[in-house]
Amino acid sequence: MRALRFGDQAGWAVTAVVAAAWLALVEVFWLPLRIGGVLLPLSIVAAIAGNLLLPGVALRLSGSRLVAVLPAVTWLVVVVGGMVRRPEGDLVITGGGATGVVNLAFLMLGVLAAAFSVGRVLGGGPRPTVRTGGAGS
Repeated sequence: MRALRFGDQAGWAVTAVVAAAWLALVEVFWLPLRIGGVLLPLSIVAAIAGNLLLPGVALRLSGSRLVAVLPAVTWLVVVVGGMVRRPEGDLVITGGGATGVVNLAFLMLGVLAAAFSVGRVLGGGPRPTVRTGGAGS
C-alpha cells in the first residue's frame, strides 16, 4: 500500500509541475501581447491567478505539502529562464519602456502571489485528501 501512495504522490507531482510549466510558458510569451497597438498585461493576471490557485489545488489533490510547493518553484524556474539571454542573443523578458514596466510587474506580482500561496500551504493545518473510487477503495 505504501508503494501505491508514493506512486500517487509522484503522479500528482508530475501533474503539478507540467501544469505550472505550461502556464508559466504561456504567461512569458504573452508578455509582449498587444491588441491594436495597446500593451495588454494579461500575463500579470494569469501569473497571479495561477500562482494563487495551483499550490492549493495540488495540496488538496495530493495531500502533500512538497507537491504543493512544486508549482511555485516550477513557475520561478521557467520565468528566470526567460530572463537569461540565449547564445543566439534571444531574450524573452526584456526591460525598457512600457514593456519593461509590464515585465517588472509580472515578475514582482507573480513572485508575491507564489510566496503568499506557498506560505498559506505550508502554514495551514493538515487537509483531507480527495479520494476517488467507490466505498471499497
